[in-house]
Amino acid sequence: MLSPVTDADGAPFWRYAAQGELRVQTCAGCETPRFPPRPCCPHCHSFESIWRRTSGLGRIWSYVVPHPPLLPDYAALTPYTVAVVELADAPHIRLVGNLVAAPGAPLDSLAPGRVRIGARVRFAYDEGSGLAQWVPERS
Repeated sequence: MLSPVTDADGAPFWRYAAQGELRVQTCAGCETPRFPPRPCCPHCHSFESIWRRTSGLGRIWSYVVPHPPLLPDYAALTPYTVAVVELADAPHIRLVGNLVAAPGAPLDSLAPGRVRIGARVRFAYDEGSGLAQWVPERS
């Protein structure tokens, strides 16, 4: 399986994710959240930032269901869903991750036919793969 590639700017995201927290880099000057992480604020050009904890809640903004041919490790898991999620407390921030039935569940654990744009989801971290995932919110 693939694992995330980290750099100095993005490493805190993965460190917090491994602790079960979804944090977003935020400018310490103008307090604008930004993703992907980067050294300079695109709004005020400050190089100072902090990592703010979010609620971990969001809505599916878009999604895709990959079909073979894929990387060999993923082909056997199709169909699975990759979602673009708009964060509830930072609506201009959108994150990508697999949509699964429960935290740590296999990639193919949620039938693609159950996925809907606008559906509420919550952040989860899969220790096995080291990847961020999204789980449907139960109302």
